[in-house]
Amino acid sequence: MRVSRTRWLARTAALLRRRLLPAPGCRLSAITAYSASADPSRVRALVYEHHGHPTKVVELKDLELPAVGGSDVHVKMLAAPINPSDINMIQGNYGLLPTLPAVGGNEGVGQVVAVGSGVTGVKPGDWVIPAAAGLGTWRTEAVFNEEALIAVPSDIPLQSAATLGVNPCTAYRMLMDFEQLRQGDSVIQNASNSGVGQAVIQIARALGLRTINVVRDRPDIQTLADKLKNLGAEHVITEEELRKPEIKSLFKDTPQPRLALNCVGGKSSTELLRHLAPGGTMVTYGGMAKQPVIASVSLLIFKDLKLRGFWLSQWKKDHSPASLYRCDFNITTLLKRRMLREMR
Repeated sequence: MRVSRTRWLARTAALLRRRLLPAPGCRLSAITAYSASADPSRVRALVYEHHGHPTKVVELKDLELPAVGGSDVHVKMLAAPINPSDINMIQGNYGLLPTLPAVGGNEGVGQVVAVGSGVTGVKPGDWVIPAAAGLGTWRTEAVFNEEALIAVPSDIPLQSAATLGVNPCTAYRMLMDFEQLRQGDSVIQNASNSGVGQAVIQIARALGLRTINVVRDRPDIQTLADKLKNLGAEHVITEEELRKPEIKSLFKDTPQPRLALNCVGGKSSTELLRHLAPGGTMVTYGGMAKQPVIASVSLLIFKDLKLRGFWLSQWKKDHSPASLYRCDFNITTLLKRRMLREMR
């Protein structure tokens, strides 16, 4: 099911990108580079007026660019990704839904073109990313309130800046907020080749943590394992290997993990729980298998395991803009050290 879901997302993403940049011969990637409209008062945007299948409800429209007021920032979008959460929001089954009609896209990076008289945090030429989900980044230009934006360094790769606010931030917060991990401690996770999973590997390596990375079996499993190990993964194992009794030998040289990160649910999450150290925590931030997390009574009683959930959008609501800036600053510092080479 997850394979077909991945292919479905890829096809949907390709269709949406073509709608924004319909010019023939245009080279597209997972990050779409935007070009400005010829009319300075009009911008192009991918808009949906009701919820449904993205390729049926999303339309390419011309929008009028409003005047820049006192606290407004005129931004030209440089790049924006298409994430599963973007698709879920359009479908209407996400935890946060904007008022309709809405512009798609929750993540991206733009360059400041002009600012209002009351703006103090950014200036023309700065790069900015959304402070929260629902901003609507699938457009060529926009005028946003200053409070809706966070400035980021412009000397990091464009694709890294465009994807900084969701996956790496999710990885960083889960590593920092649920267990007091020290250098040498280990973390176990499933969906390790996902955007969050790869960020976890690299941030954990930078923090001196060891990672046990679970992936689905596939014909090119060694190629994937080599890729993740190049990013800093210590162990890469399949879900089938995690269920075998022989896996206990892995923990002779690697401490039992105190933190598990679950993006799958179902049997995969149950296996993560089985290998947690007593008193450990499993954090669920996704449900790719669309199956519930099942924890046995014995694990909860005799190992005193904790089950938690994490949603970055809620974390951002609960924290000040200064906290958001510090989070992004810490991640970009790692980027500059070339510890986060791949953000997807």
